[in-house]
Amino acid sequence: MKIKIITMLSLTLLMSSPLTVLARDLGADMDILAANSSTLLKSDNVDTVKKALADMHEAALDARKATPPKLKGQPADSPQMKDYRQGMTNLIGQIEQAQALAAKGDMQQVKVVAKQFKQTREENHAKFR
Repeated sequence: MKIKIITMLSLTLLMSSPLTVLARDLGADMDILAANSSTLLKSDNVDTVKKALADMHEAALDARKATPPKLKGQPADSPQMKDYRQGMTNLIGQIEQAQALAAKGDMQQVKVVAKQFKQTREENHAKFR
């Protein structure tokens, strides 16, 4: 009897627990992007740079799914939302370019590409922040 109760409670807890990880909010993603962008420009350690780029890539992918506060209420297929997602896609492409350079150990070029992140950020913040 006691085993049945424990089994039933365990199954109940398992079924009621969330099975998927919730996405971070857009602000948290942007904080991750900013912190790791700074790390990229300061570090010459390949492993540190690779980790920062991986974290940025994950945050940018998550942020692309979000809606900026300025666009709340806009349909997902509105020109403004498409423009926002395109801006995030551009950033993701830049991050992937930097990841390829980091994989080759070309830290000097990683820093050149990382400086482009700032321009992308400024252009998109002007539109969506």
